[in-house]
Amino acid sequence: MDVELHETILAVVTTRADKVSSGTVPVFYAENGEEREKIALLLSKVTKGMVHDLGNGCYVIVKH
Repeated sequence: MDVELHETILAVVTTRADKVSSGTVPVFYAENGEEREKIALLLSKVTKGMVHDLGNGCYVIVKH
């Protein structure tokens, strides 16, 4: 049996801790923009999700 998540936020990747509130979504903190992009890309591959740039130093990984 395959179980998949749809239409949900899987993770947040950020360099700005002040922009993320605690909640139920995993948050990954990066040292800089380059590391943030690398983490987001790897997470999207693992989860088969899409990366969306919020424009405030945060990326979200979303399953559509």
